[in-house]
Amino acid sequence: MSSQEIKDGLRTFICRELLKEPGYPLGDDEPLVTGGLIDSFSLAHVGVFIETAFGVYVPDVEFTVQDMDTIEQMAAQVLRYADR
Repeated sequence: MSSQEIKDGLRTFICRELLKEPGYPLGDDEPLVTGGLIDSFSLAHVGVFIETAFGVYVPDVEFTVQDMDTIEQMAAQVLRYADR
C-alpha cells in the first residue's frame, strides 16, 4: 500500500463520511481539526476507518491534533504502524 493510496482512501472517507461533501477538494496538508473542518471527536472515526480499510492499528495516544491534523500526517502514521 502506497502513501498515495492511503491519502486517497483517507480523503474519500473524510469528505464523504465526516464532511458530507464528496466533492470537497481536500488537500494533503489542509488542517482538518485546527481548520475547523472536523472536530477532535471525528479522529476516533478516522481511527476505526484506518483499522478496517488498511488493517493497521494506530494506538489511541497517537490520535492527537498535533499528529493527525492533515491527510499527510494521517498517512504517515498509517505507514509508521503498518511495519509493526
